[in-house]
Amino acid sequence: MKKMYLEELACRHPELETCLSDVETVCELMVTAYRKGKKVLVCGNGGSCADADHIVGELMKGFLNKRPLDGTLQSALIQYGGAELKDRLQTPLRAINLCSMPALSTAFANDVEPNYVFAQLALGYADAGDVFIGISTSGNARNVRYAAITAKAKGAKLVGLTGKTGGEMFESGLYDVLVRAPETVTHFIQEAHIAIYHAICLTVEHEIFCEKGSC
Repeated sequence: MKKMYLEELACRHPELETCLSDVETVCELMVTAYRKGKKVLVCGNGGSCADADHIVGELMKGFLNKRPLDGTLQSALIQYGGAELKDRLQTPLRAINLCSMPALSTAFANDVEPNYVFAQLALGYADAGDVFIGISTSGNARNVRYAAITAKAKGAKLVGLTGKTGGEMFESGLYDVLVRAPETVTHFIQEAHIAIYHAICLTVEHEIFCEKGSC
């Protein structure tokens, strides 16, 4: 795996050097999943929900590299009258933000239990071989924990983004890899998370698309 974006992360944010091994493992899990046609599920609360949206945004469209559609799909678009789409659309790395479905989420929260909303969505979307990314600065978000348990039960690999102590995320031993930003204040943890998941998304995109000659 090319490590240029991880090396850049360490250079620009030397305080995150202790996380690099775990960040690389996350990249490996995601690349493996995407090469097998799987997807990524992400969730968190508040600022971490916004981070989940940010991650999905970087994965579902071109970040730095070109993402042309394959020839078969281009031909099909032309066949069905979408010739203008073949050079405009970008190959996505499939990702879903479990925070982004307000009608379903509020219905389930009202009818059943708010803390189980993400778990219900994970039940519906997670497949064996997917990657679930739970974001919690404290490591103690119950709704993220229930979603992680459900995704694990469905056969997904679990990635956690959290702060220095890791909270219950660390204590549970549930996660396949846990990236702990070396900060204890919420907004400092979130600032570190942005740098971390940018490096992850850049690395994964490079691995998937540069091997196809799209760089």
